[in-house]
Amino acid sequence: MTPELPAAGRGRYDAAREHRSSQRPAMLNQHCEEDFSSPFLSPLLHRLAQRGRTCHYRPGALLIQEGDHDDTIFILLAGRVRAFSAGDKGQEITYGVYGPGEYLGELSLDGGPRSASVITLERCTCTLVSRQTVLEHIAQHPEFAFELLSKVIRRVRSATMNARQLALNDVYGRLIYMVNTVSEPSGDGTRVIHERWTHKELSSRLGCSRAMVSRLLKDLETGGYVRLEPQRFVICRPLPARW
Repeated sequence: MTPELPAAGRGRYDAAREHRSSQRPAMLNQHCEEDFSSPFLSPLLHRLAQRGRTCHYRPGALLIQEGDHDDTIFILLAGRVRAFSAGDKGQEITYGVYGPGEYLGELSLDGGPRSASVITLERCTCTLVSRQTVLEHIAQHPEFAFELLSKVIRRVRSATMNARQLALNDVYGRLIYMVNTVSEPSGDGTRVIHERWTHKELSSRLGCSRAMVSRLLKDLETGGYVRLEPQRFVICRPLPARW
């Protein structure tokens, strides 16, 4: 059963979904004349993208709805998207944020329902290809099957690690793991996450409440461990092992 989205956001998701549905037939009949010379696409993915159709999406557009039966694969050329699931009480869990060169919806190649929802975080350009197009591409370029398999394996590894963190670590332990994974060293000795997540986004990533995120960040900021800037998250010194 498809999880029901929270009432406050249901209209936005439904509108995005209706927009996607209304735009797809026109898009699939449109000849593809985009320039796919993107440094983010592998040569084989580049060739697959040339066989597809492109569409531009505004922020907040729902590309994939969990539970739908649809075999379209989205190749992301520009922008960022978030893959997530939503519960019936409004809670969400984020599986990952993906940028140019990634593709989404590959699990639908088995004919099953969509396993997660995907929403755009900013303006995005995607190429859409059908299951039949992917199969034809693999028949012509068998080596792409290994590229596709490698992508699936990496995502399974990531999902396994996320499940391990949720099961074996408390919220603070998951925060430390996330910070160490996504932060980058800066020239002044600090580490930086070049994105300022909201408390809601962090709670979705960590699998906890926004109140817990607020308490954690307030304590860490008061202790001089982190600094929250308008466009980034700065780790001033190594986070304590325990909170």
